[in-house]
Amino acid sequence: MNRFAELLDRLAYEPGRNNKLRLITSYFREVPDPDRGYALAALTGALSFKHAKPGLIRDLIAARTDPVLFALSYDYVGDLSETVALMWPRSFLKQPPTPEPSPPLAALAEGGEKQTTGETPLPPRSRRGGVGGGGTTATTASTVNLPSQRTSTQAASSGHNNPPPPTLTEVVITLRTLGKTELPGQLARWLDELDETGRWALLKLVTGAMRIGISARLAKTAAAALGNKDPHDVELIWPGLTPPYVDLFAWLEGRGDKPVNRDPAPFRPVMLAHAIETTDFANLDAADYIAEWKWDGIRVQAVSGRDENDNATARLYSRTGEDISKSFPDLLPSLRLQDSSDVTLDVSRKPLRTFRHQAFAIDGELLVLRDGRVQSFNVLQQRLNRKAVTPKLMKDFPIHLRVYDLLSDDDGDLRELPFAERRTRLEAFIAQLDDPRIDLSPTIPFDDWETITAARADPASAGAGDDADAVEGVMLKRRDAVYLPGRPKGQWWKWKRDPHIIDAVLMYAQRGHGKRSSFYSDYTFGVWTNGESGEQLVPVGKAYFGFTDEELIQIDRFVRRNTTEKFGPVRHVVHEANQGLVLEVAFEGLQRSTRHKSGVAMRFPRINRLRWDKPPREADRLETLELMLKAEGGMPSP
Repeated sequence: MNRFAELLDRLAYEPGRNNKLRLITSYFREVPDPDRGYALAALTGALSFKHAKPGLIRDLIAARTDPVLFALSYDYVGDLSETVALMWPRSFLKQPPTPEPSPPLAALAEGGEKQTTGETPLPPRSRRGGVGGGGTTATTASTVNLPSQRTSTQAASSGHNNPPPPTLTEVVITLRTLGKTELPGQLARWLDELDETGRWALLKLVTGAMRIGISARLAKTAAAALGNKDPHDVELIWPGLTPPYVDLFAWLEGRGDKPVNRDPAPFRPVMLAHAIETTDFANLDAADYIAEWKWDGIRVQAVSGRDENDNATARLYSRTGEDISKSFPDLLPSLRLQDSSDVTLDVSRKPLRTFRHQAFAIDGELLVLRDGRVQSFNVLQQRLNRKAVTPKLMKDFPIHLRVYDLLSDDDGDLRELPFAERRTRLEAFIAQLDDPRIDLSPTIPFDDWETITAARADPASAGAGDDADAVEGVMLKRRDAVYLPGRPKGQWWKWKRDPHIIDAVLMYAQRGHGKRSSFYSDYTFGVWTNGESGEQLVPVGKAYFGFTDEELIQIDRFVRRNTTEKFGPVRHVVHEANQGLVLEVAFEGLQRSTRHKSGVAMRFPRINRLRWDKPPREADRLETLELMLKAEGGMPSP
């Protein structure tokens, strides 16, 4: 556990991507199985523990410290794991001496040298970094040495009776298997045995909230570098792997074959698009691209296949790989493979006697199609996050899949084919499938950027017809683009329609997390309406991005100087007709909400601009949002 803790500690301080990669790869190279596999799982978010929750951690610290002191400390630090790690009372056990650095990990960066005793070590805990970076105490990987875990023999030879710290594997297995009543005691014992860094890492592992500037993609890239493999190769096989990834590391190190996914209906990591800017078009040739509508639904992947016993399996995945099949039972019959003798079919479907495919994976958009017309996202919301799906719900909000890519069929994996070829195969596939619940996303004919600009501005006149209200922009895909996991540059572009813009007033501010824990970076804002006591502000949204680092500092300063009340980590900021801060807010759409006093909620709000020049009394009104919502056909949220 010590080694994993030191890895997290160094990653939290390190702002540079390449140095982070070298740190993680070196860890994978030096740490044996299965510890390194569980570390990879932790960094990619693949670990979860049924009974280990943040509430348990709060209960443990509450029993050992003054609750008021903890509340004040948590408010200041802004991170639960770090606060508890710092406040946890020192164990009565004799503290072991600091272990010597492990030499093999000294040279992590090109030209790196072993740290000498004359260098000043980093402080044990001060992660409250600067805006968008690693803070003023950041170090480079060239001075990093990760101490190895102490063994029982080492502990005995050092002259004390402390138990050796648990290994990462011991921690993970215990958290997975220990009962709910036994877990608090075991977690407390670990916290007693570990130092501040170890406690912090343990609690990060328990809560699953790493927040150390490491994405799952970066961790997989570091693993791929261990065997000089392409990160895309790791991404492609990832869905079929489970911690501690022993087979993966054996392949990366040349000790075993490439892992094979035996799942008959596996998820494939999705390919994502970059947002295009107007300046990008000058370097692009319209002839190289195919254009499609960007639908305002949710991205899904529909997969069917047969297992080793020839049993058919059909699944529907979210864009992140979550199996959401149970939420859409009305769509599954359209995905199931049928034998030629099977006549028990969905009443809305034709017999699939001519459908030859025994396995396929299609990429598309989940929508609600009613009376032959695609409904708005507000209508689709009625089918999302439902624990129970009733016949009435399926009848009132019939689900539909609009497809735009074919990832595999009976011929195997098609992702290495150019998009134009996959598109041709997809058109034939959908025609052969011939199912009313699944159709093809149409392309937009164009010869130059002026034509596609006009289509984006007026989808109804450019072929979208009655479905134009469900279009949120245009997708541009290179004809020769292979299907790559992640967000490869220059292959796919998304060009959304211009967002809605309103002026709102800052009402409340809350501290951020991770590297933003020192700043008030989460903002609740409102608009004016006529209440019982006259004009009043009602909250309509919350945003925590869109502003620059410099703007964050400015807003944080304003919040501190204009706080009128405190509610734990939340600050009530002055918001009166002639005093306050106006925020220009951009958002994608609106929906009805019973959870908000205003009755409306925004989709994807972000801070577009700070309006220091505008008095709060001139901010927008709730009636303006009501008119927008009426135009979008908003419905009550579930």
